[in-house]
Amino acid sequence: MADLPFDQREGWIWFDGDFIPWQEAKVHIMSHGFHYASAVFEGIRAYNGHIFKLHEHNERLVNSGKVMDFKIPYSVEELDEACRAVLAKNGLQNAYLRPLAWRGAEQMGVTAQRTKIHTMIATWEWPSYFSPEAREKGISLITAPWRRPAPECAPVHTKAIGLYMICTLSKHFAENSGYNDALMLDYRGQVAEATGANIFLMKDGEIHTPVADCFLNGITRRTIMEIAESHGYAVHERAIMPEELKDFDEVFLTGTAAEVTAVGKINDLTYDVGPITRQLRGDYEALVNSGADEWMLAG
Repeated sequence: MADLPFDQREGWIWFDGDFIPWQEAKVHIMSHGFHYASAVFEGIRAYNGHIFKLHEHNERLVNSGKVMDFKIPYSVEELDEACRAVLAKNGLQNAYLRPLAWRGAEQMGVTAQRTKIHTMIATWEWPSYFSPEAREKGISLITAPWRRPAPECAPVHTKAIGLYMICTLSKHFAENSGYNDALMLDYRGQVAEATGANIFLMKDGEIHTPVADCFLNGITRRTIMEIAESHGYAVHERAIMPEELKDFDEVFLTGTAAEVTAVGKINDLTYDVGPITRQLRGDYEALVNSGADEWMLAG
């Protein structure tokens, strides 16, 4: 099942309010979302039947649609219930969920005022974005040839599908160069993130992370910052230049798919999978498997 192409899998997809068999979930080739990237999505994980930060993810989905100038025809609460239903319908406990909303085929051209907004939710088993071996020793990153755009140039705080074009190109560049993923700089030349995850860097027992002013302020990112601060770690959100990378002791990535993934190498620099990374990774795993959404420091 895991090796099958995504259009040949079994199961059920929630599509515009109804469940349809997985292989029958199709859209017309002339849909506006396909031609003009007028679509938004979310990535959500379920652990032991509990969907982590479900409401927060669906709030972001609805808000992303608003930024893209369309209204998703379901409330956040209705989307929450649909996510729970599709997880149950497919008999899954530990899974990835992908809500997606897009403009239909009623109109073709740059303008899309008359298009219908469609919504779907799919779910499938997806144990880890990176292999357990790579996560344990630390993945490798190479600086991408593409950069994150300025906020005036793109809807950078949404999960709009058009923003991921440069991520795919950067990911392919990294893989073709023998690395696991790419480190993306922003339009100013500052460290931004990886292709699908935020980045944290440790030095002298303190944590540093780029300011999320031109890329997505991830839900996992914010969760890790809360956990770190609960332990008394200083967390500095600031501009980080590439020449500073040599000064850090530990590096890790965060994201719904990546969870907390250690970085062992950036270009020709190497890093330890150190105590802060291991502690925060363990805390995050404990939180998502607890059935709770908020971190409570024991004791």
